[in-house]
Amino acid sequence: MLRKTVFYLVILQFLGIQLACAIPTHVLVRVKAKDAKFIGTSMGGALVTIKDAYTGELLTKGFTSGGTGDTHLIMKTPKTRGMTIGRGAARFDGIIDIDEPKLIEISVKAPYAQRQAMQEMTLTTWVIPGRDIAGDGIVFEMPGFVVDVLSPPAHTMKKGSGNKIRLVASVSPMCGCPVNPNTFWHPESIEVGAFVKRNGKLIDEIPLKFSGKTNIFVADLLLKEPGAYTISVFAFDKKSGNTGVDMTTIVIH
Repeated sequence: MLRKTVFYLVILQFLGIQLACAIPTHVLVRVKAKDAKFIGTSMGGALVTIKDAYTGELLTKGFTSGGTGDTHLIMKTPKTRGMTIGRGAARFDGIIDIDEPKLIEISVKAPYAQRQAMQEMTLTTWVIPGRDIAGDGIVFEMPGFVVDVLSPPAHTMKKGSGNKIRLVASVSPMCGCPVNPNTFWHPESIEVGAFVKRNGKLIDEIPLKFSGKTNIFVADLLLKEPGAYTISVFAFDKKSGNTGVDMTTIVIH
């Protein structure tokens, strides 16, 4: 009995020493939209998950929060080595307790409030006890557009043939920044269109035009025959490669 007690005391002491040596270390993570600003609270933020890269143990997780950052600094100021652009921008400050160098896996999902546009990215990096990753931190550049079909809603039902449908979609960078002629994101630089399928067969591809209202693109669809229609609205910028898609459905009977 005495031997068991001593053994357990030694184990507890050893664990206590190990815990006492663990050092809280900060890992700051930001997610920036490609060719745009940071993904922050206005778009639901980015879900950040940090794990031990070898064991898969969850070390910490949370959401980036804050604003999209300084527009002039991010979009217009020439960049130099060592320059930080994340001032005031959304961030997640992960704190992990480590007592030795650890290879971690960081994954981000964003924008969290727009699930049809949400992308996931992952990287690995070493973290050293007590050596915080600060400043701009680790910055993910998230490609894509947020495309949101506003009208018609999914599973719209119509009777008869020759139905004229007004197709309305919102298009923005992943940060939610405004698309209009007075911003850095000009409507004419983004190709917006729709693929139209009837009963699973592609029957048409049509362009959507900028409506004059921020982010809003429109087109008129003439659906001549009964059937189940699937409308896939896309946005594409050939310079940046940013792409986004959303879908809706219409049933004509």
